[in-house]
Amino acid sequence: MRAMVLDRAGEPLRLAELPDPEPAEGQVVLRVRACGVCRTDLHILDGELDRPKLPLVLGHQIVGEVVTGGTRFAPGERVGVPWLGWTCGECQFCLADRENLCDRARFTGYDLDGGYAELAVAHERYCFPVPSGYPDVQAAPLLCAGLIGYRSLRLASEAESIGLYGFGGSAHIVCQVAVAQGRRVFAGTRAEDDEAQELARSLGAEWAGDALAGPPEELDAVIVFAPVGELVPAALRHVRKGGSVVCAGIHMSDIPSFPYELLWGERVLRSVANLTRADGEEFLALAPRVPVRTEVETFALEQAGEALDRLRGGALRGAAVLVP
Repeated sequence: MRAMVLDRAGEPLRLAELPDPEPAEGQVVLRVRACGVCRTDLHILDGELDRPKLPLVLGHQIVGEVVTGGTRFAPGERVGVPWLGWTCGECQFCLADRENLCDRARFTGYDLDGGYAELAVAHERYCFPVPSGYPDVQAAPLLCAGLIGYRSLRLASEAESIGLYGFGGSAHIVCQVAVAQGRRVFAGTRAEDDEAQELARSLGAEWAGDALAGPPEELDAVIVFAPVGELVPAALRHVRKGGSVVCAGIHMSDIPSFPYELLWGERVLRSVANLTRADGEEFLALAPRVPVRTEVETFALEQAGEALDRLRGGALRGAAVLVP
């Protein structure tokens, strides 16, 4: 099979011919029909997440067709594979329905080869049926951008006015869910990013502008999707007393020091770590009811490097998806 392989952090991905994978017990082999490109892939490529299996096939937003293996799905069935690829099921976190915090967890496209390839292997217990109304490329971003965004929104609790700072793959999905729930959405972007601001308004945001300067009123909560530490003190300035700031990324640049006054008033600052299978089941049932519509740009498998460069430069509208 053809695959894009990462040999070392900081090096370009290499197009390679690899042996077709064989499933172990409880695994399925999938023919990859689409794979979303995520900012986490960039963090792995750049060495900011520094313990990947190498060489590695990136990609953890996989929509694939079951070829063989396992018992949960029939050959030909379409399934989605997220970032969470396996958990132990035995630790205190797994037993408390917090498998996203499992110390032995293994992640797709990091510990396990992912979907920048023609074929992929996944543990069947960590795959989801894909809602039938979504074409492959529109479904792929739901599997991380959508799932992490949905978990972040849940951790923002009952916030009625909510900021989404960094309006890309996740935020453009969460915006639709929040608006459907009757929340007021305020989209924070780079000051000059007119295209992202236009997209946010088209999806129901009532304000879109410079995230550092902030919206015209105090908010109940802000979700920070951009991996930019300086947005955290800014977000704390923009939430009212009792409000919360949720950091959705798996990696972020250092957060500058800030005065205690910004946190005082029972404001809450918290992070989001991975996802649970319950998050996936809830969100993939909800998405068609909203209905969530994903904005995507498609790339051929061998254009993975170009897609990652576009993501790095903030030059994507919505999400990037590879089509092998």
